Amino acid sequence: MQDLGIKVLFMGNNFLRLLEGLWITIRISLISVALSVVFGILLGVLMTRRNLMIKAITKVYLEFIRIMPQLVLLFLVYFGLTKMYGINLSGEVSAIVVFTLWGTAEMGDLVRSALISIPRHQYESGAALGLTTVQIYWHIIIPQTLRRLVPLAINLTTRMIKTTSLVVLIGVVEVLKVAQQIIEANRYTVPDSALWIYGTIFFLYFIVCWPISLVAGRLEKRWKS
Repeated sequence: MQDLGIKVLFMGNNFLRLLEGLWITIRISLISVALSVVFGILLGVLMTRRNLMIKAITKVYLEFIRIMPQLVLLFLVYFGLTKMYGINLSGEVSAIVVFTLWGTAEMGDLVRSALISIPRHQYESGAALGLTTVQIYWHIIIPQTLRRLVPLAINLTTRMIKTTSLVVLIGVVEVLKVAQQIIEANRYTVPDSALWIYGTIFFLYFIVCWPISLVAGRLEKRWKS
């Protein structure tokens, strides 16, 4: 009877290596999302300003990030910056930079929409109480905005986890890179291992992303009611 390729998962520490690669994927995503929320709030606030110069700069930034594929941005940062400016960036740091740029654009636009949706009288009430613009945003506007943005930020996390699969192309040893290494090392002894390895990765991604999507959905329903 022909051996099943699933046995490759239990050879040596292959499964543990896959989990370590998955943790790298999750770590890149979580750091990027955390930075994106912070910078996205700042960007969203700037986008609501009436200054024409600020509006022009933020619009160009948003359009550039939306038009440019993440893979091209990864190559620009990882290969372009290192050669042009002599900056020594690891693949993981480059990935965090790119996904933070992408996430900041996504969050910034969401923050802008959330800020615009807040009734104008709340700004005016804060001003009537003698609060400065910074105090109005810090104590009144941003807390309401954060509540609306938490489900969206959680959804962004799942998107980033899935998109980080691109970092394999700049040499980051995340879960897909580990899978390639395992398949290559066992291509003669277990020739049909690819199906089982990639199938396992599919379930690992599902196990990570599905609960996050459920949490986002429940929060969104709770806070809308």
